[in-house]
Amino acid sequence: MSETLTAAEIAAKSLFPTYARYSLALVKGEGSWLWDDKGNKYLDFMSGIAVTNLGHAPKRVKEALVKQLDELWHVSNLFQIPNQAEAAKLITDNSCADAVFFCNSGAEANEAAIKLARRYNQMVLNNGRYEIITFEQSFHGRTLATLTATGQAKVKEGFAPLPEGFRTVPLNDLPALEAAVSGKTAAIMLEMVQAEGGVYPVDPAFMKGLVALCEREGILLIADEIQTGMGRTGKLFAYEHYGIEPDIFTMAKGLGSGFPVGAMAAKEKLREGFTAGSHGSTFGGTPIATAAVKATLETIVEDHLPERAERMGKYLMAQLRGKLAGNAFVNEVRGLGLLVGIACKEPIADIVNGAQSRGLLVISAGPNVIRLLPNLLVTEEEIDTAVTILAELLEAKRPNA
Repeated sequence: MSETLTAAEIAAKSLFPTYARYSLALVKGEGSWLWDDKGNKYLDFMSGIAVTNLGHAPKRVKEALVKQLDELWHVSNLFQIPNQAEAAKLITDNSCADAVFFCNSGAEANEAAIKLARRYNQMVLNNGRYEIITFEQSFHGRTLATLTATGQAKVKEGFAPLPEGFRTVPLNDLPALEAAVSGKTAAIMLEMVQAEGGVYPVDPAFMKGLVALCEREGILLIADEIQTGMGRTGKLFAYEHYGIEPDIFTMAKGLGSGFPVGAMAAKEKLREGFTAGSHGSTFGGTPIATAAVKATLETIVEDHLPERAERMGKYLMAQLRGKLAGNAFVNEVRGLGLLVGIACKEPIADIVNGAQSRGLLVISAGPNVIRLLPNLLVTEEEIDTAVTILAELLEAKRPNA
Protein backbone atom coordinates (compact mmCIF):
# COMPACT_ATOMS: atom_id res chain seq x y z
CA MET A 1 0.00 0.00 0.00
CA SER A 2 1.47 3.35 -1.03
CA GLU A 3 2.18 6.00 1.58
CA THR A 4 -0.31 8.90 1.70
CA LEU A 5 1.38 12.18 2.52
CA THR A 6 -0.20 15.46 3.56
CA ALA A 7 0.46 18.64 1.62
CA ALA A 8 2.74 19.80 4.45
CA GLU A 9 4.73 16.57 4.34
CA ILE A 10 5.14 16.76 0.56
CA ALA A 11 6.22 20.39 0.85
CA ALA A 12 8.81 19.52 3.50
CA LYS A 13 10.32 16.92 1.18
CA SER A 14 10.08 18.77 -2.12
CA LEU A 15 10.29 22.53 -1.56
CA PHE A 16 12.97 24.90 -0.30
CA PRO A 17 12.01 25.97 3.25
CA THR A 18 11.85 29.66 2.31
CA TYR A 19 8.47 30.16 3.98
CA ALA A 20 7.43 29.58 7.60
CA ARG A 21 4.25 27.87 6.43
CA TYR A 22 1.16 27.18 8.49
CA SER A 23 -0.11 23.61 8.40
CA LEU A 24 -3.34 24.71 6.69
CA ALA A 25 -3.92 23.57 3.12
CA LEU A 26 -6.44 26.01 1.63
CA VAL A 27 -8.29 24.55 -1.35
CA LYS A 28 -11.29 26.79 -2.11
CA GLY A 29 -12.17 30.47 -1.92
CA GLU A 30 -15.23 32.62 -2.51
CA GLY A 31 -15.57 36.28 -1.62
CA SER A 32 -14.18 36.84 1.87
CA TRP A 33 -14.08 33.14 2.72
CA LEU A 34 -11.63 30.26 2.38
CA TRP A 35 -11.95 26.52 3.04
CA ASP A 36 -9.19 24.07 3.89
CA ASP A 37 -8.86 20.45 2.76
CA LYS A 38 -10.75 19.31 5.85
CA GLY A 39 -13.77 21.49 5.13
CA ASN A 40 -13.04 24.14 7.76
CA LYS A 41 -14.13 27.68 6.85
CA TYR A 42 -12.05 30.84 7.42
CA LEU A 43 -12.79 34.56 7.21
CA ASP A 44 -9.93 35.95 5.14
CA PHE A 45 -8.47 39.24 6.40
CA MET A 46 -5.17 38.64 4.57
CA SER A 47 -6.35 38.59 0.95
CA GLY A 48 -3.21 36.72 -0.06
CA ILE A 49 -1.29 39.71 1.37
CA ALA A 50 -3.30 42.42 -0.42
CA VAL A 51 -3.73 40.42 -3.64
CA THR A 52 -7.36 39.30 -3.82
CA ASN A 53 -8.73 42.84 -3.53
CA LEU A 54 -12.00 41.78 -5.22
CA GLY A 55 -12.35 38.74 -2.99
CA HIS A 56 -11.67 35.17 -4.05
CA ALA A 57 -12.65 34.08 -7.57
CA PRO A 58 -14.41 37.32 -8.64
CA LYS A 59 -16.90 36.51 -11.38
CA ARG A 60 -15.91 39.18 -13.91
CA VAL A 61 -12.20 38.33 -13.73
CA LYS A 62 -12.92 34.61 -13.91
CA GLU A 63 -15.06 35.07 -17.02
CA ALA A 64 -12.33 37.16 -18.69
CA LEU A 65 -9.70 34.52 -17.93
CA VAL A 66 -11.84 31.61 -19.14
CA LYS A 67 -12.60 33.46 -22.37
CA GLN A 68 -8.92 34.24 -22.95
CA LEU A 69 -7.86 30.66 -22.17
CA ASP A 70 -10.06 29.52 -25.04
CA GLU A 71 -8.44 31.99 -27.46
CA LEU A 72 -4.71 32.63 -26.92
CA TRP A 73 -2.29 32.07 -24.07
CA HIS A 74 1.05 33.51 -25.12
CA VAL A 75 2.82 35.38 -27.90
CA SER A 76 6.07 37.31 -27.82
CA ASN A 77 6.11 41.00 -26.98
CA LEU A 78 7.55 41.41 -30.48
CA PHE A 79 3.89 41.38 -31.59
CA GLN A 80 0.98 43.66 -30.78
CA ILE A 81 -1.03 42.35 -27.80
CA PRO A 82 -4.46 44.08 -27.74
CA ASN A 83 -5.22 43.16 -24.12
CA GLN A 84 -1.90 44.61 -23.03
CA ALA A 85 -2.48 47.92 -24.81
CA GLU A 86 -6.02 48.18 -23.44
CA ALA A 87 -4.87 47.37 -19.89
CA ALA A 88 -2.15 50.01 -20.15
CA LYS A 89 -4.71 52.57 -21.32
CA LEU A 90 -6.89 51.78 -18.30
CA ILE A 91 -3.91 52.53 -16.05
CA THR A 92 -2.95 55.77 -17.80
CA ASP A 93 -6.57 56.94 -18.03
CA ASN A 94 -6.96 56.54 -14.28
CA SER A 95 -3.59 57.78 -13.01
CA CYS A 96 -0.89 60.38 -13.57
CA ALA A 97 1.11 58.01 -15.80
CA ASP A 98 1.57 58.16 -19.56
CA ALA A 99 3.39 54.88 -20.29
CA VAL A 100 3.31 51.38 -18.77
CA PHE A 101 5.68 48.39 -18.74
CA PHE A 102 4.21 45.00 -17.76
CA CYS A 103 6.13 42.32 -15.89
CA ASN A 104 5.36 39.39 -13.58
CA SER A 105 5.67 40.61 -9.99
CA GLY A 106 6.14 43.52 -7.63
CA ALA A 107 9.87 42.92 -7.33
CA GLU A 108 10.19 43.03 -11.11
CA ALA A 109 8.12 46.22 -11.25
CA ASN A 110 10.41 47.88 -8.72
CA GLU A 111 13.46 46.55 -10.55
CA ALA A 112 12.11 48.16 -13.73
CA ALA A 113 11.57 51.45 -11.87
CA ILE A 114 15.15 51.44 -10.59
CA LYS A 115 16.50 50.66 -14.06
CA LEU A 116 14.37 53.35 -15.69
CA ALA A 117 15.45 55.99 -13.17
CA ARG A 118 19.11 55.21 -13.74
CA ARG A 119 18.87 54.96 -17.51
CA TYR A 120 16.86 58.15 -17.86
CA ASN A 121 19.48 60.05 -15.88
CA GLN A 122 22.44 58.50 -17.65
CA MET A 123 21.20 58.14 -21.24
CA VAL A 124 18.71 61.01 -21.58
CA LEU A 125 19.87 63.65 -19.10
CA ASN A 126 23.53 62.55 -19.39
CA ASN A 127 24.23 63.48 -15.78
CA GLY A 128 25.65 60.14 -14.58
CA ARG A 129 23.30 59.89 -11.60
CA TYR A 130 22.53 56.38 -10.31
CA GLU A 131 21.84 56.40 -6.54
CA ILE A 132 18.38 55.57 -5.19
CA ILE A 133 17.41 56.77 -1.71
CA THR A 134 14.92 54.59 0.23
CA PHE A 135 13.71 54.45 3.83
CA GLU A 136 14.21 52.37 6.94
CA GLN A 137 11.60 49.62 7.42
CA SER A 138 10.58 49.79 3.77
CA PHE A 139 10.06 46.68 1.66
CA HIS A 140 10.62 46.69 -2.10
CA GLY A 141 11.23 43.07 -3.11
CA ARG A 142 13.56 40.07 -3.09
CA THR A 143 15.77 40.51 -6.16
CA LEU A 144 19.31 41.64 -5.38
CA ALA A 145 18.54 45.24 -6.31
CA THR A 146 15.17 45.44 -4.58
CA LEU A 147 16.31 43.73 -1.38
CA THR A 148 19.20 46.22 -1.30
CA ALA A 149 16.65 49.01 -1.69
CA THR A 150 14.61 47.52 1.16
CA GLY A 151 15.23 49.20 4.51
CA GLN A 152 15.28 46.00 6.58
CA ALA A 153 18.56 44.28 7.43
CA LYS A 154 16.98 40.83 7.84
CA VAL A 155 16.20 40.44 4.12
CA LYS A 156 19.85 41.14 3.19
CA GLU A 157 21.56 38.55 5.38
CA GLY A 158 23.81 36.20 3.44
CA PHE A 159 23.50 37.94 0.07
CA ALA A 160 26.64 40.07 0.11
CA PRO A 161 28.10 41.73 -1.82
CA LEU A 162 25.03 43.83 -2.45
CA PRO A 163 24.76 46.14 -5.47
CA GLU A 164 26.03 49.66 -4.90
CA GLY A 165 23.96 52.75 -5.50
CA PHE A 166 21.42 52.64 -2.66
CA ARG A 167 21.14 54.81 0.46
CA THR A 168 18.61 54.36 3.28
CA VAL A 169 17.41 57.04 5.71
CA PRO A 170 14.74 57.21 8.45
CA LEU A 171 11.19 57.81 7.26
CA ASN A 172 9.64 61.22 8.01
CA ASP A 173 13.08 62.73 8.77
CA LEU A 174 13.49 65.52 6.21
CA PRO A 175 16.91 66.75 7.45
CA ALA A 176 18.29 63.19 7.15
CA LEU A 177 16.87 62.89 3.65
CA GLU A 178 18.31 66.24 2.58
CA ALA A 179 21.71 65.24 3.98
CA ALA A 180 21.64 62.00 1.95
CA VAL A 181 21.05 63.78 -1.35
CA SER A 182 24.12 64.32 -3.51
CA GLY A 183 25.09 64.87 -7.11
CA LYS A 184 24.71 61.10 -7.56
CA THR A 185 21.03 60.95 -6.51
CA ALA A 186 18.83 59.74 -9.35
CA ALA A 187 15.60 59.01 -7.44
CA ILE A 188 13.85 58.74 -4.09
CA MET A 189 11.69 55.62 -3.70
CA LEU A 190 9.05 55.06 -1.03
CA GLU A 191 5.76 53.45 -0.07
CA MET A 192 2.94 55.83 0.86
CA VAL A 193 2.16 53.37 3.66
CA GLN A 194 4.95 51.11 4.87
CA ALA A 195 2.94 47.91 4.97
CA GLU A 196 5.48 45.16 5.72
CA GLY A 197 7.34 47.62 7.92
CA GLY A 198 4.53 48.09 10.45
CA VAL A 199 1.65 49.88 8.65
CA TYR A 200 3.05 53.40 8.85
CA PRO A 201 1.43 56.04 6.60
CA VAL A 202 3.88 58.70 5.44
CA ASP A 203 3.52 62.03 7.27
CA PRO A 204 1.91 64.59 4.89
CA ALA A 205 4.30 67.36 5.93
CA PHE A 206 7.27 65.11 5.21
CA MET A 207 5.82 64.21 1.83
CA LYS A 208 5.44 67.90 0.99
CA GLY A 209 9.08 68.51 1.86
CA LEU A 210 10.19 65.44 -0.08
CA VAL A 211 8.40 66.57 -3.24
CA ALA A 212 9.85 70.06 -2.93
CA LEU A 213 13.31 68.54 -2.55
CA CYS A 214 12.83 66.41 -5.68
CA GLU A 215 11.70 69.43 -7.68
CA ARG A 216 14.55 71.60 -6.41
CA GLU A 217 17.28 69.02 -7.05
CA GLY A 218 15.90 67.42 -10.21
CA ILE A 219 15.38 64.05 -8.51
CA LEU A 220 12.83 61.50 -9.71
CA LEU A 221 10.12 60.34 -7.29
CA ILE A 222 9.22 56.64 -7.37
CA ALA A 223 6.07 55.51 -5.51
CA ASP A 224 5.98 51.81 -4.63
CA GLU A 225 2.25 51.03 -4.86
CA ILE A 226 2.66 47.24 -4.80
CA GLN A 227 0.62 46.79 -1.63
CA THR A 228 -1.13 50.16 -1.45
CA GLY A 229 -2.45 50.28 -5.01
CA MET A 230 -5.63 48.98 -6.64
CA GLY A 231 -7.97 50.85 -4.32
CA ARG A 232 -6.77 49.38 -1.05
CA THR A 233 -6.11 52.66 0.78
CA GLY A 234 -9.30 54.42 -0.32
CA LYS A 235 -7.85 55.81 -3.55
CA LEU A 236 -6.96 53.85 -6.68
CA PHE A 237 -3.33 54.69 -5.83
CA ALA A 238 -2.17 55.88 -2.43
CA TYR A 239 -0.15 58.80 -3.81
CA GLU A 240 -3.52 60.49 -4.50
CA HIS A 241 -4.02 60.99 -0.75
CA TYR A 242 -1.05 63.37 -0.78
CA GLY A 243 -2.04 65.43 -3.81
CA ILE A 244 1.18 64.56 -5.64
CA GLU A 245 2.15 62.96 -8.93
CA PRO A 246 5.17 60.64 -8.82
CA ASP A 247 7.39 60.39 -11.87
CA ILE A 248 7.24 56.59 -11.65
CA PHE A 249 5.01 54.21 -9.72
CA THR A 250 4.77 50.43 -9.47
CA MET A 251 1.91 47.95 -9.16
CA ALA A 252 1.41 44.21 -8.62
CA LYS A 253 -0.49 42.20 -5.96
CA GLY A 254 -4.11 43.34 -6.51
CA LEU A 255 -3.50 44.26 -10.16
CA GLY A 256 -4.58 40.83 -11.45
CA SER A 257 -6.86 39.59 -8.63
CA GLY A 258 -4.47 36.71 -7.94
CA PHE A 259 -3.13 36.16 -11.45
CA PRO A 260 0.63 36.90 -11.36
CA VAL A 261 1.26 40.28 -12.96
CA GLY A 262 3.14 43.48 -12.20
CA ALA A 263 3.54 46.84 -13.88
CA MET A 264 5.70 49.95 -13.80
CA ALA A 265 4.16 53.22 -14.97
CA ALA A 266 5.80 56.57 -15.61
CA LYS A 267 5.41 60.10 -16.93
CA GLU A 268 5.80 60.93 -20.61
CA LYS A 269 9.30 62.39 -20.22
CA LEU A 270 10.60 59.01 -19.07
CA ARG A 271 9.49 57.23 -22.24
CA GLU A 272 12.90 58.08 -23.73
CA GLY A 273 14.59 56.12 -20.96
CA PHE A 274 13.25 52.76 -22.11
CA THR A 275 13.89 52.45 -25.82
CA ALA A 276 13.66 49.24 -27.88
CA GLY A 277 15.91 46.56 -26.41
CA SER A 278 16.69 48.41 -23.17
CA HIS A 279 14.41 46.26 -21.00
CA GLY A 280 12.09 43.30 -21.46
CA SER A 281 10.18 40.37 -20.00
CA THR A 282 9.21 37.13 -21.75
CA PHE A 283 6.01 36.72 -19.75
CA GLY A 284 5.32 40.39 -19.06
CA GLY A 285 1.85 41.44 -20.21
CA THR A 286 0.70 38.18 -21.80
CA PRO A 287 -2.84 37.99 -23.21
CA ILE A 288 -3.90 35.98 -20.15
CA ALA A 289 -2.31 38.26 -17.57
CA THR A 290 -3.66 41.44 -19.09
CA ALA A 291 -7.14 39.95 -19.45
CA ALA A 292 -7.07 39.67 -15.64
CA VAL A 293 -5.75 43.23 -15.33
CA LYS A 294 -8.46 44.66 -17.57
CA ALA A 295 -11.30 42.92 -15.74
CA THR A 296 -9.86 43.83 -12.34
CA LEU A 297 -9.36 47.52 -13.14
CA GLU A 298 -12.73 47.83 -14.85
CA THR A 299 -14.41 46.39 -11.76
CA ILE A 300 -12.52 48.64 -9.33
CA VAL A 301 -13.17 51.80 -11.32
CA GLU A 302 -16.75 51.17 -12.48
CA ASP A 303 -17.93 49.92 -9.08
CA HIS A 304 -16.19 52.80 -7.22
CA LEU A 305 -14.35 50.36 -4.96
CA PRO A 306 -11.69 52.80 -3.72
CA GLU A 307 -14.48 54.93 -2.22
CA ARG A 308 -15.96 51.81 -0.68
CA ALA A 309 -12.56 50.84 0.76
CA GLU A 310 -12.25 54.27 2.34
CA ARG A 311 -15.69 53.94 3.94
CA MET A 312 -15.18 50.38 5.15
CA GLY A 313 -11.68 51.16 6.37
CA LYS A 314 -13.05 53.95 8.57
CA TYR A 315 -15.68 51.54 9.88
CA LEU A 316 -13.05 48.87 10.61
CA MET A 317 -10.77 51.27 12.46
CA ALA A 318 -13.67 52.79 14.42
CA GLN A 319 -14.84 49.34 15.53
CA LEU A 320 -11.33 48.31 16.52
CA ARG A 321 -10.68 51.52 18.45
CA GLY A 322 -13.99 51.21 20.22
CA LYS A 323 -13.52 47.55 21.20
CA LEU A 324 -9.86 47.97 22.17
CA ALA A 325 -10.20 51.23 24.10
CA GLY A 326 -8.53 50.95 27.48
CA ASN A 327 -6.55 47.82 26.61
CA ALA A 328 -3.00 48.65 27.69
CA PHE A 329 -1.59 45.84 25.55
CA VAL A 330 -2.57 47.80 22.43
CA ASN A 331 -0.59 50.93 21.51
CA GLU A 332 -2.68 52.16 18.60
CA VAL A 333 -4.76 51.29 15.56
CA ARG A 334 -3.39 52.93 12.41
CA GLY A 335 -3.61 52.66 8.65
CA LEU A 336 -5.27 53.97 5.54
CA GLY A 337 -8.40 52.51 3.96
CA LEU A 338 -8.37 48.73 4.24
CA LEU A 339 -4.68 48.53 5.11
CA VAL A 340 -4.89 48.52 8.90
CA GLY A 341 -2.44 47.72 11.67
CA ILE A 342 -3.00 47.01 15.37
CA ALA A 343 0.27 47.98 17.06
CA CYS A 344 0.85 46.13 20.31
CA LYS A 345 3.35 46.36 23.15
CA GLU A 346 4.68 42.81 22.71
CA PRO A 347 4.97 40.17 19.95
CA ILE A 348 1.63 39.03 18.53
CA ALA A 349 2.45 35.69 16.87
CA ASP A 350 0.17 33.90 19.33
CA ILE A 351 -2.67 36.30 18.45
CA VAL A 352 -2.28 35.48 14.75
CA ASN A 353 -2.32 31.75 15.55
CA GLY A 354 -5.24 32.15 17.94
CA ALA A 355 -7.26 33.99 15.30
CA GLN A 356 -6.56 31.21 12.82
CA SER A 357 -7.80 28.58 15.28
CA ARG A 358 -11.04 30.59 15.56
CA GLY A 359 -11.53 30.84 11.82
CA LEU A 360 -9.97 34.24 11.09
CA LEU A 361 -6.87 34.72 8.93
CA VAL A 362 -4.68 37.76 9.68
CA ILE A 363 -0.98 38.48 9.24
CA SER A 364 1.75 40.36 11.09
CA ALA A 365 3.68 43.45 9.97
CA GLY A 366 6.77 43.06 12.08
CA PRO A 367 6.75 41.28 15.44
CA ASN A 368 4.31 43.57 17.27
CA VAL A 369 1.75 44.60 14.63
CA ILE A 370 -1.35 42.68 13.50
CA ARG A 371 -2.01 43.59 9.86
CA LEU A 372 -5.55 43.45 8.47
CA LEU A 373 -6.10 43.32 4.70
CA PRO A 374 -9.72 42.39 3.96
CA ASN A 375 -10.94 42.57 0.37
CA LEU A 376 -12.54 45.78 -0.88
CA LEU A 377 -15.99 44.19 -0.93
CA VAL A 378 -15.87 43.14 2.73
CA THR A 379 -19.18 43.65 4.57
CA GLU A 380 -19.84 45.32 7.92
CA GLU A 381 -20.99 41.96 9.25
CA GLU A 382 -17.68 40.34 8.28
CA ILE A 383 -15.78 43.23 9.87
CA ASP A 384 -17.81 42.86 13.07
CA THR A 385 -17.00 39.14 13.17
CA ALA A 386 -13.26 39.78 12.75
CA VAL A 387 -13.19 42.60 15.30
CA THR A 388 -15.01 40.49 17.89
CA ILE A 389 -12.49 37.65 17.53
CA LEU A 390 -9.50 39.97 17.72
CA ALA A 391 -10.90 41.96 20.64
CA GLU A 392 -11.44 38.76 22.64
CA LEU A 393 -7.93 37.52 21.91
CA LEU A 394 -6.38 40.88 22.78
CA GLU A 395 -8.48 41.15 25.94
CA ALA A 396 -6.71 38.03 27.18
CA LYS A 397 -3.39 39.84 26.68
CA ARG A 398 -4.47 42.90 28.65
CA PRO A 399 -2.18 43.42 31.67
CA ASN A 400 -3.83 41.96 34.79
CA ALA A 401 -6.54 40.41 32.62
